Amino acid sequence: MTFSALPDPHLQPEFYADVPTKRLLAFVVDTLVIVAMCLLVLPFTAFTGVFFFPFLMLVVGFAYRVATIANRSATWGMRLMAIEFRTHEGRTFDLGTAFLHTLGFTVSMGVFVAQAISIVLMLTSERGQGLTDMVLGSVALNRQARR
Repeated sequence: MTFSALPDPHLQPEFYADVPTKRLLAFVVDTLVIVAMCLLVLPFTAFTGVFFFPFLMLVVGFAYRVATIANRSATWGMRLMAIEFRTHEGRTFDLGTAFLHTLGFTVSMGVFVAQAISIVLMLTSERGQGLTDMVLGSVALNRQARR
C-alpha cells in the first residue's frame, strides 16, 4: 500500500507530531463522553442497564465512534485534540471505513495482545499508526498542519 497522497513524515513531521499522545487524550475524552451517554440512556432501560452496563458501553461506544468518525473523520475527542483520520489516499473516512476502523479498534480493545501491539506500533512507526491503521492503511494527522 502506498501513502503517496499523505504527507511524508520526514519532510512534513508537523502532520504527525504528538499524534500518539493526542490519540490517548482523545480516547480518555471519548470514554467520558460514552459513559455520560450510557448514564443518560440508563433510565430508559428502567435501570436494568445496570446489569449489562459493560455491554451497553460497548454498543453505545461502537455507535458513537462509527457515527462521529463517518461524519468528520474524527471522534469528538479527536476533534478536541485537533487530529483526524485519513485513508492511504488522503481522503476522509466514509461510513464503511469508519465501521471497519471501529470494528478493528473494538477487537483490539478486547484482545490485550492486539492492543499492546497497536500501542507499540503507534509509538514506533513513522506515521504513528496502530494495528487497525496498518491493516486499513489509515493514519491520524494533526488537523492544524493540514491547513
